[in-house]
Amino acid sequence: MLKPWREVIVPHADVLKGTAVQADFAADISSVRSGVGPVEYREAGLFFARTFITEGMGQLLEQVALRLAGKGGEPVIQLQTAFGGGKTHTLLAVYHLATRDCPLSELPGVSAVVERAGLLDVPRANVAVLDGVRHSPGQPWKAGRQVVRTLWGELAYQLGKADGYSRVKLADETGTSPGKEVLRELLAAAAPCVVLLDELAVWMKNFEPGKDQSGGSYDSNLAFVQALTEAAKQVPTAVVLASLPDSAQASSGDRGAKAIAALEQIVGRVEAVWRPVATEEAFEIVRRRLFEPVHDPAARDAVCRAFADCYRAEGTRLPAETQEGRYADRLARAYPIHPEVFDRLYGDWSTLDGFQRTRGVLKLMATAVHRLWADGNADAMILPGSLPLADRQVMAEMTKVLPAGWPPVIEGDIDGDRAETTELEKKESKFGQIGAARRVARTLFLGTAPGSAAVKPGVRGLDRGRVLLGCLQPGQSAGVYLDALGRLADRLHYLNASGEKSQDATRFWFDTKANLRREMEDRKRRFDDAAFIRPAVERAVRKEFDGLRLFDGLHVFTPHADVPDDANLRLVVLPPEAAYDREQPRLATAAVDDYLRQHGNQPRHRANRLLFLAADAGSLPRLRELVRVALAWASIVDDVDKGQLNIDLGQRRQAEKERDAATKAVPRATRECFRWLLAPAQESPTAKVAVEAHPLETAAGTVEAAVERVREDNSLVLTEWSPIHLRTELAQVYWTAERPAVLAFTFWEDTQKYPYLPRLRDRAVLDKVVRAGAVSRDFFGLAHGRDGERYEGFRFGDGEVGLDDTLLLIEPAVARDYVVVVPVAPPEARPAELPTGSGRPGESPPPPPKGATRPKAFHGTADVPQSSAKLRMVQLAEEVINLLGTDKDTKVRVTVEITADFPAGVSDTVKRAVSENVAALHFRTADWE
Repeated sequence: MLKPWREVIVPHADVLKGTAVQADFAADISSVRSGVGPVEYREAGLFFARTFITEGMGQLLEQVALRLAGKGGEPVIQLQTAFGGGKTHTLLAVYHLATRDCPLSELPGVSAVVERAGLLDVPRANVAVLDGVRHSPGQPWKAGRQVVRTLWGELAYQLGKADGYSRVKLADETGTSPGKEVLRELLAAAAPCVVLLDELAVWMKNFEPGKDQSGGSYDSNLAFVQALTEAAKQVPTAVVLASLPDSAQASSGDRGAKAIAALEQIVGRVEAVWRPVATEEAFEIVRRRLFEPVHDPAARDAVCRAFADCYRAEGTRLPAETQEGRYADRLARAYPIHPEVFDRLYGDWSTLDGFQRTRGVLKLMATAVHRLWADGNADAMILPGSLPLADRQVMAEMTKVLPAGWPPVIEGDIDGDRAETTELEKKESKFGQIGAARRVARTLFLGTAPGSAAVKPGVRGLDRGRVLLGCLQPGQSAGVYLDALGRLADRLHYLNASGEKSQDATRFWFDTKANLRREMEDRKRRFDDAAFIRPAVERAVRKEFDGLRLFDGLHVFTPHADVPDDANLRLVVLPPEAAYDREQPRLATAAVDDYLRQHGNQPRHRANRLLFLAADAGSLPRLRELVRVALAWASIVDDVDKGQLNIDLGQRRQAEKERDAATKAVPRATRECFRWLLAPAQESPTAKVAVEAHPLETAAGTVEAAVERVREDNSLVLTEWSPIHLRTELAQVYWTAERPAVLAFTFWEDTQKYPYLPRLRDRAVLDKVVRAGAVSRDFFGLAHGRDGERYEGFRFGDGEVGLDDTLLLIEPAVARDYVVVVPVAPPEARPAELPTGSGRPGESPPPPPKGATRPKAFHGTADVPQSSAKLRMVQLAEEVINLLGTDKDTKVRVTVEITADFPAGVSDTVKRAVSENVAALHFRTADWE
């Protein structure tokens, strides 16, 4: 079990208490010389104890030591770094080396520097500090009892008190440069000596061109600097160090930039440029200043090894440098802060105006470490994803150097109780357990808020590997963070992504300008379900499932009145409100039942020709949301094309890509949603009709293949059938001792009506089975009619069959007996038209008594229950009246007699309505008694 950083290393007391203020990290050399300021800056021993001597600082101290010892060394050294790059801190190191009141051995790290210079000791020296921000060129000040007006007056007084000042008194009073010779004599008299010039550009920018002040003029001060550098070259034990920013960004106005350029030109003649702290060296600087020494090195090493092993295991998912052996060394040197924090702060944030490299990093990390310690943070290391941006002080430190508008971004998208990341973690436990969403967002903020390129110029944002590096700890799953990143890219308003979010090359970044996602989110509310979403889903379903060869018709969200009641096999897609839920299937099954029973206001007769497709109730919300998103993005693109929405080219491309991506996702989501094939089923003629639900395969293959697979596995629709199965159905339902034969047409009609019979693809399937069974005497005999005991056109096992609506299927035992008893006559011409059966299972035309005359008329009376009058009347029409009319010479007359009794008397409302209706329907009689 890896120890958290807080159990391995402890912050300094001021960091723990939160009392480390900005001033504590701002080295003020004038204050140190005056004996004020933090003790760790004033006392040489404490200063070097908390100071990491970088390579650049060590080389500079070597040059100063050699110069003071008269052993060579550079006479003038320019310290040129970025704002906050450690110039003043380095001047302080020189100051304490020269003015120390203790042996070199008591200054940590200094003895090694002196030894590298080939010296045994370094003489103490006089030091003059000229601070460009301490005084104003237009206002004289006092040095001791002496009134001083210029930098050369201050220099002379610090090096030689009153005697030294007397050498430049006239030049100081007149504001003119004293010249190289006077300054050489001054330096020689004070040698060994050091002159530290700090913030010289700030002093120079206060002079207006052509205007003299008490501190001299712009030109006289430039002349002084030039004379001083030339003089130092002539005094073997004198050294001048001048700190200059490397650009005009740290100064204000054109005069600041002009002053820096002029000073660089002058100092550059005899300079030895010292360059800034490297990022690797910053590890030790920050660690020493913020933390006590590591008290459990073994635990630290175990953590660093675990991180390195974790990174190697992830391989190409992470940046290439993490796979190098030296990355483990970086982890150890930076501990307890992850190297990625330093890389982002020194690489990206240091490019911002106002962000001081070392000082800014120290202040920011001191604030963050204080908050993490107080909150009990238990991370193995402090990663970019660990930074507590929700803390007001941490947020203030980071946003004060950024353009306006970042606090709302942090509070709304990145970190805090109201942030979208927090809401996502509350809903998704896998994210909440490790704070994955907030860690991803913090990493992205740290790496992208400055707006600088993370990899190369012109490329904005962080890729997945860099985001993962800022979050992942040993023992955690990289997939959780990548999943969180994808979810945030779809959810956050200020997070932008380049290209397809599913691609590894995609880059992500935060911006204060809300991305088009917020516009899209607002537009989503315009599209209500009834007017937009339902029709769009209908179009998607129709496009996805249309053309299935198994069905003759596709009916998407079609009312039952508009689904034909015929012999064609049809797929009915149930509307979204009838979605199927495996746990609570009532809505879907009730809708299926409506279609099976009704055809508008009429009962449905061919219910077994319908199969149903239903949406999955759990997947339906996601499909609706995807459709809504696609419509929103499409409306944005349309408005841009019409000139009704002004966005930049990058946003336009984003909108088009988002629209295309959402549109492309809809078909897949449609198939995943509409995945329940529902089929009516009935075990026997007396059993209740049930609805069976079969899930379609959605992972691979075509829709047609998925439907075919379910159809075959569950025998929902038969495209191939065998004679033995036909014989079994006929034996179970139709053949009896009284009726040993049934019309094939009757069987076909019944398969369309009753779910207990097989569902054939079409009539051709039955015809094919009959042909196959006709070659054998195992299944059925065949005839085209029956006259008494005689079957007309009888065939049995000879393979000859005439397929028409008069074909009889005879029980095989009866057919065998018939062959023995009645010789089979050659087939005769059959009547052109014969009754085709009643359409009800088990009924075939009864033979007339032998020798009897044929009936000439039919009279029938039937009682019709009032509760089922509609259904009963339709049955009478189809199964009796229509059958009577099959003879072209028949004259059929139907009379309906209605009698209604009202024991308490009929109401006026009913009487009036019935009277109006019977008049409109032309009743022959209609009387009230």
